[in-house]
Amino acid sequence: MSRSTIDLWVGIFTAIGIASLLFLALKVGNLSSANLSNTYTLEARFDNIGGLKARGPVKSAGVLVGRITNITFDPDKYDAVVTMAIDGRYHFSRDTIAAIYTAGLLGEQYVGLTVGGDEAMYKAGETIRKTQSAVVLEQLISQFLFSKAAEGEGTK
Repeated sequence: MSRSTIDLWVGIFTAIGIASLLFLALKVGNLSSANLSNTYTLEARFDNIGGLKARGPVKSAGVLVGRITNITFDPDKYDAVVTMAIDGRYHFSRDTIAAIYTAGLLGEQYVGLTVGGDEAMYKAGETIRKTQSAVVLEQLISQFLFSKAAEGEGTK
């Protein structure tokens, strides 16, 4: 092979490598398009959102049904208000539970919607009343250690 052919192949492989890295960066950063059609907004209030971020996924039964558009702090009630853009094809009943879960090795957090059996559905702009905050690993570990320490004091 001539030198120019080798240089061409090295250039092609380099371009493929850069494109692959860009694709992975967009996937990890949730910057890729969500393909959501005509969305409506729902809000949910949480005591602790952990590492939840804007543009994070909203899933129901493991399926992407929306994206987090905004996260704010309510100084009156001292909780986090998460605004979600939900795909217009999906509607959720009034007894839906919004919970914060962690997925994958990278620890991506997302809002999971568990649907109930109520026939009445949420409308655009309403707030999901039933929520479950993020599980913070540090709090679990400290509770475990303090309970073990309390057991140790009780035996003396």
